[in-house]
Amino acid sequence: MDRTTRPLVIIAAFAASLAIGLLVTLWLMGGLRGAVAPAAIGGPFRLTDQAGQTVTEKSLIGRPTIIFFGFTHCPDVCPTALFEMSEVLRAMGPDAAKVNAYFVSVDPERDTAAVMKDYISSFDPNLKGLTGSPAEIAKVISAYRVYAKKIPLKDGDYTMDHTAMIYLMDSKGNFVRPFNLKRTPEEAATDLKRYL
Repeated sequence: MDRTTRPLVIIAAFAASLAIGLLVTLWLMGGLRGAVAPAAIGGPFRLTDQAGQTVTEKSLIGRPTIIFFGFTHCPDVCPTALFEMSEVLRAMGPDAAKVNAYFVSVDPERDTAAVMKDYISSFDPNLKGLTGSPAEIAKVISAYRVYAKKIPLKDGDYTMDHTAMIYLMDSKGNFVRPFNLKRTPEEAATDLKRYL
């Protein structure tokens, strides 16, 4: 092997090991399931909205759905996301009533239906706040592959670290992709209307 070929062989071997490592990582994380991968997000759940009404996975059928997981004691990420969702719903005009928009609590200890009702009243009326028992919340968090972890604070209180993504589901209740709010409300509304 001459001196010009050797570096190329080393680079090729490094690239091959990188590719194999990536494929193994994707396989372990469930990312190599091809067309069935989107179905891995979502599934059966049973929660209660701020008005005390039951909401299940069947409630998603017939309308596109945007879902955000968070908690009412969230200092900035949650209110910002809910404000942005509200702006998109406002930009949709009358079509906003044809969309499911849910804020699902990851903090069932504090976020009762009454707390959710008070909190959600600051946002668009089409936005529903969902909560449930710790077991019900754990089930929906698992179904949607949401990361949520209680973080103790020095004063004995706690906060929640959680996924800050908006889930877009189609009218059949299937996960489509993360819904992008980092654009104008009008652009996001036009995008969402495509799923009506």
